[in-house]
Parts: sequence; C-alpha cells; structure tokens
Amino acid sequence: FLWISVVFLVLTPLIYSTAKLFTPILLVFLFIFYRKEILSFKKKDLVYSVIAGLIIGLPLAYSTLFGGGAQRYSYLSVFTDPVTESEVGESRLQDAKMRGSATIGATPVFLDRAFHNKFTFWGTTIVRNLLQPFSTEFLFIKGDPNLRQSIGLGEFYKIDSIFLILGVVLFLTRHKYLKTKVVIFSWILMGIIPAAITRDGGNHATRLISILPPLIFLISYGLVEIYRMLSKKVKLIFIILYSVLVGLNFINYQHVYWMHYPYNSERWWHAGFKETFDYLKSIDSSYDRVFMSMQGEPVYIFFAGHYQYPPDKWHQGFPFKFTWVDGFGRISFIDKYYFGSPTQDSGSIYDLPKYITSKDVYIAAAKEVGWNLMLDPARVPSGLRLLKAVSYPSGEPAYYVFTKE
Repeated sequence: FLWISVVFLVLTPLIYSTAKLFTPILLVFLFIFYRKEILSFKKKDLVYSVIAGLIIGLPLAYSTLFGGGAQRYSYLSVFTDPVTESEVGESRLQDAKMRGSATIGATPVFLDRAFHNKFTFWGTTIVRNLLQPFSTEFLFIKGDPNLRQSIGLGEFYKIDSIFLILGVVLFLTRHKYLKTKVVIFSWILMGIIPAAITRDGGNHATRLISILPPLIFLISYGLVEIYRMLSKKVKLIFIILYSVLVGLNFINYQHVYWMHYPYNSERWWHAGFKETFDYLKSIDSSYDRVFMSMQGEPVYIFFAGHYQYPPDKWHQGFPFKFTWVDGFGRISFIDKYYFGSPTQDSGSIYDLPKYITSKDVYIAAAKEVGWNLMLDPARVPSGLRLLKAVSYPSGEPAYYVFTKE
C-alpha cells in the first residue's frame, strides 16, 4: 500500500495552498532521514510509488509554477507587502525626529538605513510569524483573529495546554527513538515556514493546519504518559476529572458558538445578503432595473449564489460589460442587474431620486443612509420608498431595498 500512501501525501497541496511548499519539503526530509528504511522496500513497490507520485505530483507542480497556482502566494507574500516602503519610511522618520532633525526633507543616515530597510522589515515579520503559532493567545485563548476561521476561542481547549506542555517534556525525555523526536518537531517547523512568509501567517489557522497532526500527537502523548504513570486508584480519578474538564470546555465552546458567535461574526460571514436577495427574487419581476450597492463590498458572488442566477447566463455575460448610468457613472451590469453606487459627483443616496424611477430598485448598504431606519422609518431619504430593511443577527441594519416614491 506504499503507492496509495504516496498518492494521498502528494494530493495534500489540494487541501490548502501552504501545502504546496510544505509537502515537497516534508517528502525530501522523510526520504533523506529514512532513506535506508525506504530503500529497503521491494523495488516493485518503490517503482509503483514513484510512478504514482509523478502522475499526481507533476501536474500539480506545473500548475503551481507555470499555471498561476502561485499567484495567491505572490499576493500574500511578506516580500510583496505594499506597506513595506511606508513602514520603513515612517521608522526612519521617527529616528530623524529623535535626533532633532527637521522632519520635512530629512535624509536618513547610515544607522537609519541599517536598522530600517526592507530586509529588516521582512525579517521582523517572518520571526513574528514563526513565534506566534506557539503563543497561548493563538493556541488556547483567542485563536485566529479572522472570525471566519475561529469563534474567538483558542484552536485547542484550554485543558489541552497542560498536556501539550507535558507532552513536549515527556516526549523529549522519555521517548527512546531520536528519529521520531526529530520528525515530530521538524514537521512543526516545516509546517510553520510556509505560513510565516505570508503577511498574517503567524495566527492564520488554515495556513498553519499542517502542524495540527504533530500538536495533537504531543497533547495525546502527554495525556497517555501521565495516565500510565498513575496508580490504579488514581487513574479512575484522573479519567473522571479530565472528562469533566473536557466536558466543561466543550459546553463553553458550544455556548459561544451558538449564542455569541452569530453576532460577533455577522459581518465576517456577510450576513444579510441571503435575506436581501431572497426578497429581491420575490419582487424583481415588477421592476425594470435593479441596482446593487458596492459600497460595502463587491456583491457579485453573493447575488449569483443567493439569487440563484442561472449559471449558464452568468458565464455568458462574464466578464461583465460596462455602461454609463446617470448618477452612478460607469458601472458593470448583466441583464437588468447593475453593480454600483451613486458617485460622489452626483451626491449620495439622498440624491438618488433624481436618477431612478419607480420601476427601479436600489439595494443600499446600511452605512449609506447613516440612520437606523428600522427604529426610525421616518428618516427614509426624501423621494425614496423603503421596500425592505434587512438586519444582521444582532438586530443592526444590514441592507435597505429602496425604490422611487
């Protein structure tokens, strides 16, 4: 079954982009470290494994290197961070201020350049990203700050912190196979490096997912070794106490997930779009044009998905054409659906009645109005009629559906 193992390992880059760097490094490391054991397999099994690996791996490698597969990495890389120049310049300016130099037209001296340049900026970011995955804040307190990837708790239960520490100590001191120790801790390092060279990779859960297996192993090792060290009488107490603590952690997680997370993450998960487009679908046969605001974020994919726009028509119309609409300027459209907001030149949503008719609909982001029309409907902009107000789970307004009065 060696060739099957190779196939699944080579397929890991399809799971997440950081595996495109992690998997090759891991493969080379394992081969170098276990070459005697690997080469002791039957030649037939090795040949089948190499062939299977090449059949699966070469197209993935080609796609990554030449087919645009590395495009996202180039966008997220530390080395392409657009703030590099401004951050370096700001740091050099602070140095100039502390020397008493004029802040306007100040020329950096040698020490300014030595301490603050693109290499020190990149290095500082990478070192921070290498250390953050081991922080208690990431592992056990808050987790990934992106609420699409975390509910605001740690990546592990808090009780796991005890057994992770014990697991590391006991694994290093009690486990007798040096190679296994090297593999586990090298795996963690190799899993962190691909994430560390991205801008916010130090606490990005999905980019760090390749270190999950060795961390689970170390936590489990600590748990099992402590259990083995206890006397028979104490073992039962240990199991009961551990089960209670895990149960409390689980209950707390479920409470946060169901009661608090929907409110805290409502904007991260683009809440309100589904209800808005469900309503639009029920009324848009009565209207000639539908305008969708882009002031919150691009709505293309949310409209296509929640409205269930026919995919064949969507692809026929893509890339979208542009047209000029008074009050909106140059905006993209497909069929009768227009993606854009009133331009600054035309004013704001309060000037919208000048440019739309009673046969048009405008879906506005709540921030365009500036008032909570759910609590104070009398503040509807003059000349407009509010057809529908859609709220976030928290009750705050998300989107308004308007037509001309």
